[in-house]
Amino acid sequence: MTSEISLFVNPTAGRGRGAHAAQPAAAALRAAGFSVRTVVGVDATDALHRAREAVRDGTGALVVVGGDGMVHLALQAVAGTGIPLGVVAVGTGNDFARSLGLPVREPAAAGRLVAEALKGARTRAVDLGRASGQWFGTVLASGFDSRVNDRGNRMKWPTGRLRYDVAMVAELAAFRPLPYRITLDGGEVRETEATLVAVGNGPSYGGGMKICARADLTDGLFDITVVGDCSRATLLRVFPRVYKGTHLDHPVVTVHRAARIELAAPEVTGYADGELLGPLPITAEVVPAAVRVLVP
Repeated sequence: MTSEISLFVNPTAGRGRGAHAAQPAAAALRAAGFSVRTVVGVDATDALHRAREAVRDGTGALVVVGGDGMVHLALQAVAGTGIPLGVVAVGTGNDFARSLGLPVREPAAAGRLVAEALKGARTRAVDLGRASGQWFGTVLASGFDSRVNDRGNRMKWPTGRLRYDVAMVAELAAFRPLPYRITLDGGEVRETEATLVAVGNGPSYGGGMKICARADLTDGLFDITVVGDCSRATLLRVFPRVYKGTHLDHPVVTVHRAARIELAAPEVTGYADGELLGPLPITAEVVPAAVRVLVP
């Protein structure tokens, strides 16, 4: 393995934490004897182009510094290549790192972990989802939660996470169940009224919301959480339980497992790892062991 490591940085992650986090992460890698090359793009398209170039050139690892959005971008560069992925999680949500037990908002510790894992060749083969030509590591969201995302992305004020809290209140006021058509593993089409359908490669999204709490990154299957037709009052009772994963026991919630899912619903957008996929219908499938992640 080459001793040159590519540090893939989002300077704006976590309201500027990305720029500050790159320094202690790089210092930890250099102290371990690695040569560090920083990869930063002028925008997401340019950043991905540069990351892919580093991977094609045979970098020893692509170490991403940022949140789940930046991890999502890094996955587009490393999935299926055999180049290991390191994660220095300093974003807002950091659900991919949480699902693997990696340090969160501790860039120096994360940098040391990556260096030790590289020296010990400690990697974990992790499944990824693939939908609309994009790889994803955590959850594909559709329905109420994706509409909150849509509204939050349109808002200019307030900023940060508060924007999505305000968007959630506004979406609750306009809330109505949606007619879904769900096909699992090419089988029978299921038609149902649902509040949301979440397709989990990993267990959580939104900074620890365990919407697919029992999802396993290495089992070759999605966990698909369907929150059925329910009132606003029921949704308000059920949704807070998502932080502990206890919502899965509520009668209005069902869970399915499949390697492939086709989702259709009118006027619904899909998001994966918090990034826009596009309008439904969407087909997603699991690709087993699609990426090797540097782990403790």
